[in-house]
Amino acid sequence: MNICVPLFVHISYLLLICYKILMGRVVEIGIAKKKGSKMLSVKYVEAVKNKGLLDDREFCENNDKKKQITLIEIENINYFNKISETLIKEIDFRRNIITEDIRLNELLNKEFYIGAVKVKAHDLCRPCKYLQNLLKQKNLIKELLIKGGLRCEILSSGKIYKNDKIKI
Repeated sequence: MNICVPLFVHISYLLLICYKILMGRVVEIGIAKKKGSKMLSVKYVEAVKNKGLLDDREFCENNDKKKQITLIEIENINYFNKISETLIKEIDFRRNIITEDIRLNELLNKEFYIGAVKVKAHDLCRPCKYLQNLLKQKNLIKELLIKGGLRCEILSSGKIYKNDKIKI
């Protein structure tokens, strides 16, 4: 049996895969004024190079590059809610930027843009015991170990808005 698929079908499929990896959008933005305080949903946030997000708990002079901004995929939050039969709000996962339609793990050790702000992903943002206890979920660490998002360094200052595109 010989199955011939036109070349343009293969190219279209590859472009679709690349689009999913290289283009997404911001669906939610969250900051917490102090460590342990409730996350606040905001329409936009000011990203400051090498410092973090203005008014966020992790904002400081010469900030550790892995603490400046965190991201998580809404698809992974929905996955967790489905398997654990919960309805935990995306903001309660305590990441700064909730994304949609982008595979964040593919961006590890790469530079990319969130709107006009350039960032570099340095590490996975693995869930911790604190978050697991806060959300009262015994399986959070296990289920989101490699799906908990990214820790990024802010390479250029600017504002990040809801619905901003994420691209390489």
